[in-house]
Amino acid sequence: MPEESARGQDRVTAPESPAPSSSLLGELNQLVHAVRRLFGAQLHLLAAELGLARSAVSWLLVAALVATVAAVALGLTLLGLVGALLALWFHSWIWALLALALLQGLLLAGAILLFRRCMHWMSLPATRHEWNAMMRETLQRAERDSGDAGEGEP
Repeated sequence: MPEESARGQDRVTAPESPAPSSSLLGELNQLVHAVRRLFGAQLHLLAAELGLARSAVSWLLVAALVATVAAVALGLTLLGLVGALLALWFHSWIWALLALALLQGLLLAGAILLFRRCMHWMSLPATRHEWNAMMRETLQRAERDSGDAGEGEP
């Protein structure tokens, strides 16, 4: 008997277990808050990545400018070195500069001929057909993408 009264007293003093529906609602509430925190963190990460991408574009342009300036400076230095070596070889600066001008003229003529050959290749019927097909496909893809984006907007 004393054991039964002790058990009865434990039942009276023990807190009642919460209803299953309220614990389920609590867990769903925690899940919603966790998902919100997760997506909030993802949005912060996306914003940080976009900021990095914007600054990366600026730095890419600066790096391209620096590379161009360095390439021009290197070219001028090499031309000066070739000119000095030609002057030593010819024992005359005038002949060295004339030879250097001739080399640069040949290089320019070669570049022009290469450009003309490439333009001729672009004008061939098969190349024109492929180029037109590629342009049409690109335009259709752009129109399809802009149409899909327009449908998603309210």
